[in-house]
Amino acid sequence: MISASLVKELREKTGAGMMDCKKALTECNGDINAAADWLREKGIAKAAKKATRIAAEGLCDVAINGNKAYLVELNSETDFVAKNEKFLELLHQVCEACVQNDTACEKCTLASTLNGTTIEELIVNATATIGEKISLRRVLKVEKNDDEVFGVYKHNGGKIVVLSVIKGTDAMVAKDVCMHVAMYNPRYLNESAIDPKDLEHEAEVIKAEIANDPANASKPENIIEKMVMGRLNKFKKEICLVDQAFVKDPNVTVGQYLKNHNTEAVNYARFEVGEGMEKRNDDFAAEVAAAAAAASKH
Repeated sequence: MISASLVKELREKTGAGMMDCKKALTECNGDINAAADWLREKGIAKAAKKATRIAAEGLCDVAINGNKAYLVELNSETDFVAKNEKFLELLHQVCEACVQNDTACEKCTLASTLNGTTIEELIVNATATIGEKISLRRVLKVEKNDDEVFGVYKHNGGKIVVLSVIKGTDAMVAKDVCMHVAMYNPRYLNESAIDPKDLEHEAEVIKAEIANDPANASKPENIIEKMVMGRLNKFKKEICLVDQAFVKDPNVTVGQYLKNHNTEAVNYARFEVGEGMEKRNDDFAAEVAAAAAAASKH
């Protein structure tokens, strides 16, 4: 009988997954050193050592099952590996596990099973086989009602993936919204969704900017207050999806575009590979703009 404490000790020593450690100890009759060698021989300990590396490349994807959608970001160390067939298959398996197990976060997805194997084990095995650190960074579950429709847009094979929810059944209009979100990355759906802390912070910044401008030194307080409110209103329109100039027709806002199609925005989610992990050189905005221009011609 292999004790839990022995499994824990081997896991701390090698960095391998719990089930792999238990299997190694079983194969080696509880000999922890032999089990560590067994893991190395199988390539599993080698994979675990890669856990300290930075994995900021990879791909995002989305899986839809009825009224539920699952956005996934799977990371690798290099863009080259992200194009590897084994990596693409693993991404597909993660999405399948999300659908089959109805997972809503990366932790529960890693613990979920697909054909009897956990996603965590599949990732460890892929890391050993491919030779780079592979990690599941995030999973997001989005739900809609029966009278709503999902829209999906994938940019550059999944470097950016956007999901939208709008009223009605027009998936193409919903996709147009996704394309806009891919390019402009709005922070909020509409004004009512804005975090009050964001507004407070922006108001303080605006007040400081106005106060530091010598041209405003002689202006009365009520005028200064109007200037603050004017800039704050402009800020709110800049960060809200429905108030932004629509990517395919800057003469209308996204909200107006949707109204012209007898619908309205309900929700959206945007995943970009490596977002917030490190600065990237890729000019996604320019690429999405080109894609939007090409799409508007058809």
